[in-house]
Amino acid sequence: MRDTRESRLLLVLLIAIAFALITVDIRGGEDSPVDGARQAAATVFGPIENGVSSAVDPVGNAIAAIRDSGERHDRLAELERENAALKARLGSDDRNRSRLQQLDKMLKVAGAGQYGIKGAEVIAIGAAQGFSWTITIDVGANDGIQRDMTVLNGDGLVGRVTTVGPNTATVLLASDPDFTVGTRMEGSDELGFASGQGDRPLRVELLNGKARVKKGDRLVTFGSQADKPFVPGVPVGVVSRVDPSGGDLTRTLYVTPYVSFTKLDVVGVVVQAPEKDPRDMVLPAKPRPTPTPTVTVTVTPGAETSEEPTDGQSQQEQDQ
Repeated sequence: MRDTRESRLLLVLLIAIAFALITVDIRGGEDSPVDGARQAAATVFGPIENGVSSAVDPVGNAIAAIRDSGERHDRLAELERENAALKARLGSDDRNRSRLQQLDKMLKVAGAGQYGIKGAEVIAIGAAQGFSWTITIDVGANDGIQRDMTVLNGDGLVGRVTTVGPNTATVLLASDPDFTVGTRMEGSDELGFASGQGDRPLRVELLNGKARVKKGDRLVTFGSQADKPFVPGVPVGVVSRVDPSGGDLTRTLYVTPYVSFTKLDVVGVVVQAPEKDPRDMVLPAKPRPTPTPTVTVTVTPGAETSEEPTDGQSQQEQDQ
């Protein structure tokens, strides 16, 4: 439409009519004379509005979804970080709890044997210094550690120190084939020498070939001159098998060690030997045997007994 005087007058007229209709509609309320026209317009233009709304809403929903997705992603990432931190704390707590238990057990062993110990942590395990069964601990010469000191934990004998650095030391485990320690039997005091066999039980040669030994007997360290490399009384293990005595000068035993050499974490180096041999005082209490239940059957004799036919005989044959 061209911008002429007539078009401007028409626009002003339409605006005036629109304001007049609005005024009439407002004043009429529910009985407005233009209500029918409004409903007709809704009938005509409603479907068009719905179509336009359907076309536009997915875009709006997508924008909202993207915005919410970002918020959810940030929240999810935050929850994952919190979860990871919680798991780390729980794992650390479990490990610390286990170490505290090991340390408490080791201190009880040291107290029972009157050993002065320096606590240490196992930081490496492997073939160090040419040995096949060794561990590395995080204490060394700066901590007062010397070569040929006894190493133990809460279960018993771990090994002996072989190499010392400023802040670390190498320990030869009792399971190593090159390891040998003097032993003494609990109670009988029979002496012998235990040697490592890797992942198999320790092999013990008793000096007395006629010694009476049985499965379940226990051994401790006999001790060395000047308490190096071994202090006395440290638990070694339990006899699991005894070879038959063949009249030899010695007798062979196989001993399951108290220490699990594949689960070492907290250990102690004996830096001060006890004033006197603790003998069997460090050994754990023996397990109590489980009592075997017994059943007693009491038979009450009857007042009268009757003879029953036997071997297929009938009552009539017995009467004859």
